[in-house]
Amino acid sequence: MIIILSPSKTLQRIDIDFNSNPTQPTFINQSEAIVERIRSLSVNDLKELMGISQSLATLNYERFIKWQVPFNQTNSHPSLFTFKGDVYEGLSAKDFSAKDAEFAQDHLRILSGLYGVLRPMDLMQPYRLEMGTKIDIGDRENLYQLWQEKLTDYFNNEFMGKRGKVLINLASNEYSKAINLKNIDAKVIIPVFKEQKGNEYKTIAIYAKRARGLMARFAIKNRITNADDL
Repeated sequence: MIIILSPSKTLQRIDIDFNSNPTQPTFINQSEAIVERIRSLSVNDLKELMGISQSLATLNYERFIKWQVPFNQTNSHPSLFTFKGDVYEGLSAKDFSAKDAEFAQDHLRILSGLYGVLRPMDLMQPYRLEMGTKIDIGDRENLYQLWQEKLTDYFNNEFMGKRGKVLINLASNEYSKAINLKNIDAKVIIPVFKEQKGNEYKTIAIYAKRARGLMARFAIKNRITNADDL
């Protein structure tokens, strides 16, 4: 069983209370090409492209300028302990043990506009690049065209030869569209979280996001590997 999450726009750096064994992102070479493309833009270009304020555009312009390989524990940090936001408040990785992180490394994946996909202990450097950003990379018109085949193949390789082929899609539609879910060799389950309002059930965005993180946390803390137990 693999759980997928969206990344977050806001970032932090949670100190890790155990000796970690960080890993490298799978598609780091592709990330380099994306960074080079973005470096060709100005601060004002980024502001318009991402629909963000001048200060945020400046911050992210500087992030892309500083971005460098190789990743190490000085210039980078594991993704599980870097993303912030409502989903990651629910996930609450700050109290994860080494065993929790080890289980998450096998069963949790974070989709990313820049990195494609990140394992929890994959090192990352700060960035902002939503999957829906309309930017061409080489001969690809947008990030969906860039990532979809790569990510679909990636997850099929992850499931190859394994029992319990289930993909729990806790990512937003914006990010899960970066995978061709119809071509995934696994059962795809998309949990839906709603609040009862009178006689109706409605999706309340902030609660749904936290619930996604809470479900991922529950699976990790309880070492759940099949949909029935989840």
